Amino acid sequence: MANNVAMPLILRVQPDEPDPAVIREAAEMIRAGLVVAYPTDTLYGLAVDPRNVEAVKRLYALKGRAETSALTLIAADRAHVAAAGEMTPHAERLAARWWPGPLTIVVRARGILAAESLAGGHTVGIRIPDHPVAIALARDAGFAVTATSANRSGATAASTAEGVAAALPDVDAIVDAGPARGGAPSTIVDASVTPVALLRQGVVPWDKVLRSLE
Repeated sequence: MANNVAMPLILRVQPDEPDPAVIREAAEMIRAGLVVAYPTDTLYGLAVDPRNVEAVKRLYALKGRAETSALTLIAADRAHVAAAGEMTPHAERLAARWWPGPLTIVVRARGILAAESLAGGHTVGIRIPDHPVAIALARDAGFAVTATSANRSGATAASTAEGVAAALPDVDAIVDAGPARGGAPSTIVDASVTPVALLRQGVVPWDKVLRSLE
């Protein structure tokens, strides 16, 4: 019997110098409202345009994730960050110390983001990653992209393209740049409040975050 199960499109690139044509193809898929898995400096993530309501809803459905949990974003540069959120002085200091890197900073969201991506809230977590593929993908997409982990909700996050394909066979495409670094996810810090608050302990230790604000 023929196997009619659709499989993700696999787009292979080098992790340090990704082929611009391949990245462009993946970015075009994101702009078209599709879901693309890609490697970050921690794990593999799932990218959609956070301004696209239907794409955000499809992402939640794909993960089996409750729409009460907001999505974090990855940006290519500070201009993309400013387009998505309002940076506070504390956020600026954290960004100067930790970006590019695995520190997600929560700030007040701009109205351009789909309300669904914020889960009814008014803030958004965003970072600039230390990974050429992730940066190139967000840059070519023309706006920050979502960075939620590439797995079914509650399952172990994938650190390889093969792991993504096994966990999420309905994802539209996977940018395969080999294994991600794995380990803990990004640390999430709320800089929309004073004093800043730890929302999730990850790669960056909380005590180092606090010292960087002194």
